[in-house]
Amino acid sequence: MLFGERLLSTRKKKKISQDELAKKIGAHAPIIGRYERDEVKPSVEIATKIAEALEVSLDYLTGLSDVELDKNTVDIITSLQKLKNEDHQHIITTINALIRDAKARNTYA
Repeated sequence: MLFGERLLSTRKKKKISQDELAKKIGAHAPIIGRYERDEVKPSVEIATKIAEALEVSLDYLTGLSDVELDKNTVDIITSLQKLKNEDHQHIITTINALIRDAKARNTYA
């Protein structure tokens, strides 16, 4: 999926108009339409502002990742990365156990 398709899809999913998004990033609404139609590509700075405004990762918008990480998830990961290694490992172990249990529940549901 191209940048424009992901931008359009994410913007609509979040129920944000082109005009609202343009205001959030300090641009004019017509340029958002041009980005969505892949007529022009935004600069890295503008793409970053778009990702922040839509609360998704820049990697997702640019196609480097197919996982649409929301802002809350990114904030949690960032906080986790800043912890001491021992605390980090304990939390990862706990998360892995919770994920394993959730997958098991889904398998038998």
